Amino acid sequence: MFVDRVNVGIEAGDGGNGYVSFRQEKFIDRGGPDGGDGGKGGSIVLVASRNQNTLANFRFQRALKAPDGEPGFKQRMHGRSGIDLKVPVPVGTVVLTEDGIELADLNEDGQEFVVAAGGKGGFGNAHFVSSVRQAPKVAERGEAGDRLNAVFELRMIADVGLVGLPNAGKSTLLSVISNAKPEIANYPFTTLTPNLGVVDVDKGSSLLIADIPGLIEGASEGKGLGDEFLRHVERTKVLIHLIDAYQDDIPAAYKTIQKELHDYKNDLSTKPQVVVITKIEGLDDEIVADLLKQLKKLVPAKTPLMAISAQSGQGVKELLYAVKKQVTAIEKLEKAAKDEEDATPVYRLQPTETSFRVTNHGDYFTVTGHRIEKFASRTHFDDEEGERRLKDIMKKMGIMRELERQGIIPGQKVIVGSYGDIEY
Repeated sequence: MFVDRVNVGIEAGDGGNGYVSFRQEKFIDRGGPDGGDGGKGGSIVLVASRNQNTLANFRFQRALKAPDGEPGFKQRMHGRSGIDLKVPVPVGTVVLTEDGIELADLNEDGQEFVVAAGGKGGFGNAHFVSSVRQAPKVAERGEAGDRLNAVFELRMIADVGLVGLPNAGKSTLLSVISNAKPEIANYPFTTLTPNLGVVDVDKGSSLLIADIPGLIEGASEGKGLGDEFLRHVERTKVLIHLIDAYQDDIPAAYKTIQKELHDYKNDLSTKPQVVVITKIEGLDDEIVADLLKQLKKLVPAKTPLMAISAQSGQGVKELLYAVKKQVTAIEKLEKAAKDEEDATPVYRLQPTETSFRVTNHGDYFTVTGHRIEKFASRTHFDDEEGERRLKDIMKKMGIMRELERQGIIPGQKVIVGSYGDIEY
């Protein structure tokens, strides 16, 4: 079964907790703290693989969970880290959030992306030894691993896409010019899944062509099969727009497909095209010329307009050369743009991790900020030593001063992120 879009729950491993322990051995007096650190949680890593061609593996596995890190132990023993979970996905997989924000585009074989990072292990009490604190009784909790609901979309990577109404001859053309074996029949929607074929244009030159299921009016809104598969056209450089010569209204057929390409979430009608009338075997040259004349009024001036017969091979070579010429020109432009981009340094301002925000709610205060919330996630709020350490950190970061500036009084509650609260 061809599956090209799935929702997956992703959960990286939590870090292991630090350990509180003091060395206790015969003949060794006051051995000191020896609690070890917790291990790091396992991350979830997506790996693009050419050996995968569908997302069907996720059809029955809608959740990915990496192992947690083990807690530390006495004698400064470090907890075992969770093993990273490496998940193969097809080349061309795009990772999105539930809101549609793109996180990664895995378009090269072997490319990796850490979709969820494992949490760091908490420090054991041996980590907090200093000249003024020689017997610390505090240890940290392990950080929680990243959690998210993600959407995986497979978008085929092809040079050329075949589009057109059902039974326009897309599958027939692909079977003639490549080694692909798509289903061919004389009824609509014989193509239920996208097909790929490699086409040898001439020596040392080839094209990867994708046959997309037939589009109907309203496909961009979800009607028929088109809405599910139009995403595979997004990556193509050139579209071959096929129109059946036996259509009752050739111009209307052209307009229907152009409208659906335009109305898709990403306007696909702006892609370079070659417009082709198919199935001209047995038709008089005058009839074919008249059909081309009807389309010439609608097709943009620089768009090639041709007529072919996949069955007899008439015009097929000319079509492939015209498409190859367009693809080569686009590749040169893309390479020039990439070279220019690589040569231009880009400087981006990164938000500081030490920034925080204090909000006065009257009876209590809240503190938010990346760094302080990170410390809070590792704090045992039911432990006096742990809370005292968090207060020291807040003092060093200037949070206590800001609380005082906003009028906090002794005994008021301070909530740090969503992890817990302390008493001022």
